[in-house]
Amino acid sequence: MRVLGIETSCDETGIAIYDGEKGLLAHTIYSQIDLHAPYGGVVPELASRDHIRKILPLLQQTLTEAGLEKKDINGIAYTAGPGLIGALLVGAAVGRTLGWALNVPTVAVHHMEGHLLAPMLEEQRPEFPFIALLVSGGHTMLVQVEDIGNYQILGESLDDAAGEAFDKTAKLLGLPYPGGPALAQLAEQGDPKRFTFPRPMTDRPGLDFSFSGLKTYALNTLQSADADPQTRADIARAFQDAVVDTLVIKCRRALQQTGLLRLVVAGGVGANHALRAKLTKETEQLGATVYYPRPLFCTDNGAMIAYAGYQRLSRGQHDNLTIQTHARWPLTKLSTEPVGNSVERMG
Repeated sequence: MRVLGIETSCDETGIAIYDGEKGLLAHTIYSQIDLHAPYGGVVPELASRDHIRKILPLLQQTLTEAGLEKKDINGIAYTAGPGLIGALLVGAAVGRTLGWALNVPTVAVHHMEGHLLAPMLEEQRPEFPFIALLVSGGHTMLVQVEDIGNYQILGESLDDAAGEAFDKTAKLLGLPYPGGPALAQLAEQGDPKRFTFPRPMTDRPGLDFSFSGLKTYALNTLQSADADPQTRADIARAFQDAVVDTLVIKCRRALQQTGLLRLVVAGGVGANHALRAKLTKETEQLGATVYYPRPLFCTDNGAMIAYAGYQRLSRGQHDNLTIQTHARWPLTKLSTEPVGNSVERMG
């Protein structure tokens, strides 16, 4: 089965084709960073319009790179949420309409399920069950994964996601959009001993996260110190160390509480070098193994949607003609049924 994946949840237009026997055949990604940079963040209406302009040319480019025509596609998967509704509707409308025109099944994919399964695109892939740390601009959560669709949320952010906290703190430091990667780069020049930020919610049991206080702590530190370039770098380092340590501590707890020895890390922050280095060291000490997607597949992409869609479609799941998108969509609402007309439990 060859599945076309479409990702338009936010500010990347991603198209990919996954073959059940040959693996990933082709993928293309268009980023809107330059479009949104003057505004310091994603403008939803501009994002939707740009998806409309880019999606069909990218679709044709991906087919060409795979050496295929539209008639060679056996199924279509599109991101239905969570995300920006206008952006989601672009991919959903194109995916569902193309499925109807080609008379092939379509399936609505949960964006975070795509991230969760992204490491499956690599040669070294985890077996079920495992713990997943999903860490991005919009979500930070620890999930116990038993199988496709069988997910238990162990902990999640009570306020800002880690990626959101990175972006907000970067803005306080006067860094350009997107802030997260810029802050991580600046942190490399920082003195790790000058400032010490708190590790929120690590002094109590549980696996939930809270990162909004770190942004305030960074602001107060910046206002009380000379705002010279080295001070900004030192603050960036202290902030990043606090986030990384917090994520690592919670991952260790999750592995110890469940007794599992496999950890998956996915989402945009999963590409952070400091986080990868510390998690790799921590899991080695626990006798566990950590799995990452390649950095390109940490950010939003069509490949993860094509793979997740393939898993759903190969289990007999598909959508009816109704297009449904969700700005918010709990991961635990996904169906574990092997066959059905929808991948969401309604009600």
